[in-house]
Amino acid sequence: MSKDLFIRTDEQRQWLKKLETIAESFKQHAQQTDEEAVFPIENFRKLREIGYTKITLPKKYGGDDFTVYDAILLHETLSSYCGSTGLAASWTIQNVGEIFENRYWEQQKLEWFGEQVAKGATINRAVSEFAMGSPVRGGRPATTAKRDGDDYIISGRKNYTSGAPDLDYFLVSAWIEEDDHLGFFLVPKTAKGLSVENTWDVASMRGTGSDDLVLDNVRVEKTNLVEIPSYSTGFKLNGWLLLIPATYLGIAQAARDYAVDFANSHSPNSIQGTIAQLPNVQTLIGEMDLALTKARFTIYGVAQLYNDPEKKAAIINEVNIAKHVVTNTAIEVVDKAMRLVGAKSLQRSNPLQRYYRDVRAGLHNPPMDDITIKRLAETAIENNLKTKEVNV
Repeated sequence: MSKDLFIRTDEQRQWLKKLETIAESFKQHAQQTDEEAVFPIENFRKLREIGYTKITLPKKYGGDDFTVYDAILLHETLSSYCGSTGLAASWTIQNVGEIFENRYWEQQKLEWFGEQVAKGATINRAVSEFAMGSPVRGGRPATTAKRDGDDYIISGRKNYTSGAPDLDYFLVSAWIEEDDHLGFFLVPKTAKGLSVENTWDVASMRGTGSDDLVLDNVRVEKTNLVEIPSYSTGFKLNGWLLLIPATYLGIAQAARDYAVDFANSHSPNSIQGTIAQLPNVQTLIGEMDLALTKARFTIYGVAQLYNDPEKKAAIINEVNIAKHVVTNTAIEVVDKAMRLVGAKSLQRSNPLQRYYRDVRAGLHNPPMDDITIKRLAETAIENNLKTKEVNV
């Protein structure tokens, strides 16, 4: 089933056409981005140029005010062009959406930041640290913020800061020693003592620029303490995280499209016609489309629930489920695409080997599979106990 069936508005169609204008350029440079492990600066220049980085910004600030549903529809398409660009861009889109939807910050700060995003500013949360592990597991950051008059002095190192080479702002989690609690500080890239260390050397998503952010006595005004989380882990799961699986869904679609095109054009001299007529090849194509259809119904269904104020309140594990289903489906689809294409899929010049490596990264983006399964089990057990109490 094509994602076109999930298009619901003229605005969505117009934006998909706008994305088509950059498709060829992104696809052409995706291989080079991967091989050289360089951040695609030019891609982000084009995304700013067409206004993509502000699609989830409210209209009153100059954005498109797109919902989670709108955003994943566009982002799936963008990510099919270049996975690294898609994942790195997703963080700005989802953070802007989350910040303005929940109005975490004071109004004056929101208005100021809205103006920056409207001009093309990008942002990501800087939360991960090697000693702490994944922030969703409740670790306390070693990065500290100490009060100094009307300012805070921040020191520490953050890992996996996707988009770091080209971000305008970092939303840094730090432990405020005097108050003994976590806080998020808005830190501009121009802050003295802030630097990005090129440490991103991995097998997948090689162009996301997920480098280390180093903060060496960085001074910020107290108004830059924009969030004091009420949740213990310092990392709140929410509907905007659906942008992550949307990225991998786009990559899986690109793999499927490549495999089908290959099947329709590859004609070995051992058969008449193309391999698309072979039963085993048709089975693989059918299985890929079945898997992608199930994944789309899952992610778009959850996004639709999230957009409904009444249904949103009832969501417990659905966002986690969508991430689990879609990312694991993406791995399955790319694997089948490679089985169809055969040994050619392992050639370094073939995009399938890049898709294969890139979709594996989805397993390590939050929430992790084990957390999703654990929470489903806990919810089932708790609901069962509640039912027994009511019936007693």
